[in-house]
Amino acid sequence: MFANFLQMNHITRYILFLSAVLFVSCVPTKNLTYLQKKDSDALAPAMNPVLAKPYRLQANDIIHISIKALDQKLVDMFSISNQQNASPSGESLYFSGYTVDDHGNIRIPVLGSLNVLGYTLEEVRVMIESKLLDEYFTKEATIYVSVKLAGFHYTINGEVTSPGSKILLQDKVNIMEAIANAGDITQTGDRKSVAVIRQLPQGSEIHTIDLTDISAMQSPYYYLQPNDYVYVKPLPQKSWGTGTTGLQSVTTVISIVSLLTTITLLLTR
Repeated sequence: MFANFLQMNHITRYILFLSAVLFVSCVPTKNLTYLQKKDSDALAPAMNPVLAKPYRLQANDIIHISIKALDQKLVDMFSISNQQNASPSGESLYFSGYTVDDHGNIRIPVLGSLNVLGYTLEEVRVMIESKLLDEYFTKEATIYVSVKLAGFHYTINGEVTSPGSKILLQDKVNIMEAIANAGDITQTGDRKSVAVIRQLPQGSEIHTIDLTDISAMQSPYYYLQPNDYVYVKPLPQKSWGTGTTGLQSVTTVISIVSLLTTITLLLTR
């Protein structure tokens, strides 16, 4: 009788223990859903003010400069060889673009060295166009200058499907687009604390964003800047190894139950 009571006591403990494991091991849906409206009275967020601020060039940025005129032969000497025919994608971005060096300069054939550090793309365009008209051409030449970022470069690491350095051919990239381009965050990734590491003239700056909250769209880090580093931390469930879904957790629990039942039977004989 006492042995049966002892055995039931053990079983009760096992059930409580396994229930706790099942409860904490599953990742709740609310931790996997992006941009939730957590406050029912909250208004939809207004446009992010960062959108209104043009990007200012930093060291190691690569820009693509295209110079055209009515007589294209007149302006070909100001371009990197074959730049006009290069497709602005893949490796060609590196070879056909102008890299901003550590001193903030780019070197353009004939025009020489130009300092563009802290300038917007529009300001660089005006600078180049003015220099061409002042020193080499008249207005009748109809000079057309286009300046763009040679792809939006960022690095993403941690709990994403495809980590690594990425390039998107667009001027503005928000963190949701960056994550989607990396194959999304895995189920063991912490969406509530995604870190953005940004290089600034005064040093590195780290900020975390809760991507499960719609208010994240108001963060100044919601829109990335070129060369940002995004890191997605793992959830505790990954280190526990107990499963992230209900099915995985049940499978784990069944295995533990089988093991504990066997041990109990051996000890009570």
